[in-house]
Amino acid sequence: MAKRKYVDGPAMSTDNSDVESSLEPEFKVLLINRGDAESSPRAEYEVFLNFRGLDTCLNFIDCLYHAMDGAGIRVFRDDEEIRKGEAIEGKLERAIKISTICISIFSKNYTSSVWCLRELAYMMDCKAMILPIFFDVEPRDVKLKSELYQDALQKHEEKLGCEVVQRWKDTLKQVAHMKGWISKIPGKV
Repeated sequence: MAKRKYVDGPAMSTDNSDVESSLEPEFKVLLINRGDAESSPRAEYEVFLNFRGLDTCLNFIDCLYHAMDGAGIRVFRDDEEIRKGEAIEGKLERAIKISTICISIFSKNYTSSVWCLRELAYMMDCKAMILPIFFDVEPRDVKLKSELYQDALQKHEEKLGCEVVQRWKDTLKQVAHMKGWISKIPGKV
């Protein structure tokens, strides 16, 4: 099990009761909307997961997804919801728009995925409620105050141009300042 730490900007706490109490309003919204969703044909998602599968899919994401799914929460996870050959872009945008909460899981290779960055920017455009999880990275990495994401962003800039990548950089910095969790892999410093 990963060690969790809750962050709100630069202040950090490891007390789990603090995490639960400070997130209570967001999850009340989720539970209120779940009641509405259960009376309808459940066409909407309650949670959209934004992650780099290469880093997290076989461990952290699977645990998170199955815990929420087991609790009856309708979760959009692109490898579960999009079938091969389907148009990805429209379905992802729709899933983001109709989700109550978007959870972005930042990992070491997150910025190597153009899809992750596009999804994150679209979440900001939609003014979605975003809950960031810093999985084996620090908020300062996502704020681009370290070298971790620089190479991948530079490669994207060479292919897609400065304007697109600058938008992604601005989005990363904004999300990194939001309340979220730090999750460390045990045994790593």
